[in-house]
Amino acid sequence: MPRIDRYILGQMLTLFGFFALVLVSVYWINRAVSLFDDLLSDGRTALVVLEFTALTLPLVISVVLPVAAFAATAYGTNRMAGESELVAMQAAGLSPWRLARPVLVFGVLVGVMVAVLVHGLVPMARARLADRQAELAQDATERFLRPGTFQYPSDGITLFIRDIAGDGRLLDLFIEDARDPANQTVYTSEEALVVRAETGPVLILLRGMSQNLRQSGDRQSLAVTRFDELSYDVGAMFAGGGQRGRDLRDYGTVRLLDPDAALLAATGAAPAEARREAHERIAQPLLSPIAAMIGFATLLIGGYSRFGVWRQVLWAIAGLIAVQFLTNAAADQAGRDPSLWPVLYLPALIGAAMCCGLLWLAGRPRRLKSGGVPA
Repeated sequence: MPRIDRYILGQMLTLFGFFALVLVSVYWINRAVSLFDDLLSDGRTALVVLEFTALTLPLVISVVLPVAAFAATAYGTNRMAGESELVAMQAAGLSPWRLARPVLVFGVLVGVMVAVLVHGLVPMARARLADRQAELAQDATERFLRPGTFQYPSDGITLFIRDIAGDGRLLDLFIEDARDPANQTVYTSEEALVVRAETGPVLILLRGMSQNLRQSGDRQSLAVTRFDELSYDVGAMFAGGGQRGRDLRDYGTVRLLDPDAALLAATGAAPAEARREAHERIAQPLLSPIAAMIGFATLLIGGYSRFGVWRQVLWAIAGLIAVQFLTNAAADQAGRDPSLWPVLYLPALIGAAMCCGLLWLAGRPRRLKSGGVPA
């Protein structure tokens, strides 16, 4: 790599490290504060809080890196223009296309970092986070399983256990679910087991009866059902609603491109939805070189000015916002209809065309304004 390319690339990487550190710190601290409040209010230790915040870090970094790349190129180009370095490079015969080469290399490097995150580290961290959340839900369930006392884990729920056997069986269980006054249910069983499923802890009631009281206007109806085995979602008992299965974002990209029956059963998603998630990941790293090139090419249009390039900076920010708007719109369309996954690549193509157009404008010879009187 020529010395001028190494110089520009070194400038961009140095600034990129600074902006990435600042943005990740701000974003992560904001995320950590909300997790800190939620987990400590549930009686968790500081180590659990630290583990959860660390597991959110790969996602935060993958979101922040393209923005940091844009900030680094915009600031670095502005500084080189202010110190007349760009003027000297262009006077030496370097065209905007030639100057953009190290910036493109820089954007590709950032894109590789984002690809490693979205295809590897982020799914692994999300899967681990889902496992830890299931374990914490199991722990919360066990804290309420105390024999001999009436307990109220949430509004409208009453729980009573006569005793707990040595092998973990719950003896003589009573559950009243009165969250809906017009549809109340009482469950009783001789025994019950707590098992862990994909959606969270589940109570398996053995040899019991359910009594459902429904009220419709002035009429009431009572339905009694005897059962040998019945499953009851503990997530509905403790959180006021059932927990969902696995998220598609918890799985690797290769599995999403060719989803198997186990993945579809765990997530409840269709094969087209899994492939749409995979293509969304593939398209995400492509925006990093686009963001870097927008920050560089836009600032070359105005040329040298004693008053700086603040107008070009505003146009660069507007261009980045436009590309991000297209990205969100494409993701929304693909989310509604997974068969439209090719639109996920349109923002990158439009952004690349925008960068080429900006570099072409920057390379055009500027004409002097007419109307002057020759000396």
